[in-house]
Amino acid sequence: MALLVMSGTPLALAKDVALVANKGTAVNAVTMPDLLKLCKAQTPHWPDGKSVTLVMRDPSSVDMKMVLEKVYGMTSAAVNDLIASANHGRAGHPAIVVVNSDDEIVHKVASTPGAVGLVDVYAINSSVDVMKVGGKLPFEPGYPLHGN
Repeated sequence: MALLVMSGTPLALAKDVALVANKGTAVNAVTMPDLLKLCKAQTPHWPDGKSVTLVMRDPSSVDMKMVLEKVYGMTSAAVNDLIASANHGRAGHPAIVVVNSDDEIVHKVASTPGAVGLVDVYAINSSVDVMKVGGKLPFEPGYPLHGN
């Protein structure tokens, strides 16, 4: 009976998140401190000179809960303030772009030179490259952006 009652209850499951990059990005791995710098728009350019653009979901979305905890260590309101500050004066080429879906993240990263994005691992396709984070790829033991 309890199983039947609970089956109608939506569960918020933590997702595994991958860092994906535009195919032209020369870097294929970052450390956790480097990821934090990317996410806070503190890394303006890649070593090859291309501008870095981070593409992500709205910080207040349930899908971003794990990223807020494990990467930012900040509230969604604080991350929204960070985004506004990082993009101030950069209307033509924002440092951080917020979109509404994982498919939009993948599309925007694929079409923007130098872009990286934080996306559900099951939204990845061949249009982007998956970057190692902390020396690990998603699904490898010890991957730092594992959902639970």
